[in-house]
Amino acid sequence: MHTDHLDDWRHEHVFNQDRKRPGESRTLLIVIVTAVMMVVEIAAGLVYGSMALLADGLHMGSHAMALGIAVLAYVWSRKLAADQRFSFGVGKINSLAGFASAVLLLGFALLMVIESVDRFINPIPISFDQALIVAFVGLLVNGGSAWLLLSTPHDHHHGHDHHHGHDHNLRAAYLHVLADAVTSLLAIGALVAGKYLGANWLDPLMGIVGGALVARWSYGLIRETARVLLDAQAGDDLTGAVTASIETDSTDRVTDIHVWSIGHGIYAAEIAIVSDAPQSPAYYKSLIPGDFAIVHATIEIHRCNAH
Repeated sequence: MHTDHLDDWRHEHVFNQDRKRPGESRTLLIVIVTAVMMVVEIAAGLVYGSMALLADGLHMGSHAMALGIAVLAYVWSRKLAADQRFSFGVGKINSLAGFASAVLLLGFALLMVIESVDRFINPIPISFDQALIVAFVGLLVNGGSAWLLLSTPHDHHHGHDHHHGHDHNLRAAYLHVLADAVTSLLAIGALVAGKYLGANWLDPLMGIVGGALVARWSYGLIRETARVLLDAQAGDDLTGAVTASIETDSTDRVTDIHVWSIGHGIYAAEIAIVSDAPQSPAYYKSLIPGDFAIVHATIEIHRCNAH
């Protein structure tokens, strides 16, 4: 066979990773604003003696880092999308960065809880008025960020983009901002109670609550990203659906199947099939529905020994 004809049988491994996603610029703006507010809240928490404000700043920082990683990952993915050194593309950049940041944030959260417990034992004076002003500004920033995300146009470029587009990240960003708004409200509540009711113990309690929220979120992200980085098998619902789509003919049986994530919402698959009347690999690939987001499939076919 002439080598020029082989190009018809090759395919790229970019998998739309080189495409700029809608909302990316707005997300970057939110990252910058949130990061600035994080620095202000953490500094104010340290200066004014409020653990609730410190916890709110840390919580905001955790989400700013998550959104920043998503933006950076998209930028790097576009730069390296066609790089042949990456066997299945660059979709795991986001997971790698997410795993590293989650480990770092888990350490911060533990320090936050330890410091809050110490404040219970050894309380210090809190400058309630100044801390409340900063907490209110933080709440306004969260509200503005939520509005920006809600008004972001969605990506409808691809029929199944909800599986591997930017929409999922936008929804996640929106949830992060809402969580930040809740911790801002908790901080405000603790500071108001301390100022008017003398319940100063609520401030370090909110520090513990904030640290626990960040720790829980970090642990969840560590588990989720580790599964992607370790090529964990996709859920039984997806592998079962792929198997069912191929076993439409009574002569075809899937004897081995591996489906794993190679990026945000996109998968690779290796499937071994035994058949009385084997078809071509292209035929079996055509049976897998496109909305399963399996962008790279390797098919191994065996004729049944009994025939």
